[in-house]
Amino acid sequence: MAYKKKIILVGSGGHAEACIDVIESEKKFKILGLVDIKKNELFDKYKVISNLNDIQNLKKKTKFVHIALGQIKSSKLRTELFKRFLKEGFKFPTIISPTAIISKYAKISEGTIVMHGAHIGPNVKIGRNCIINTFANIEHGSIIGNYCHISTRATINGKVIVGEGSFVGSKSVIRENLKISKNSFIKMGKIIK
Repeated sequence: MAYKKKIILVGSGGHAEACIDVIESEKKFKILGLVDIKKNELFDKYKVISNLNDIQNLKKKTKFVHIALGQIKSSKLRTELFKRFLKEGFKFPTIISPTAIISKYAKISEGTIVMHGAHIGPNVKIGRNCIINTFANIEHGSIIGNYCHISTRATINGKVIVGEGSFVGSKSVIRENLKISKNSFIKMGKIIK
């Protein structure tokens, strides 16, 4: 398949590996390389082609970028990088695994990645630059703020509001109709009721 668009990933750690897997399976973008201060190479295929001091030259290669850094304790670095690249005129596509189940009534904002097996129900709104991780389940009418990470197999029940910059750990469950404060950290396996 001939890819029409090219993309650069910011970050070269474990989360970048997962992002590469989803981007390759989606088949919409050709990955040009990675931007990082480290010299990691992923899958013996993708190399660090630049650092953060050379953003202007990256624009000559493509206008598309994805923040491929993970987020656990804080969304600060992901947020800063997103805003920096946005200010420089880069575009942030929404990346969705072909194995994710997304309601046609859901809205997913720019820069968000929806990983393999995730489920997003009707009237869900997901903000910018979020990670909806593998097998996460976000039920009807919920709102996920900008810069959030909903981790593996987490369940967000109906009409929950998750505040900007929050992390919801693996296999945690949030009861319906709750509001989670901005920049919250919910541990793995936690039940919020």
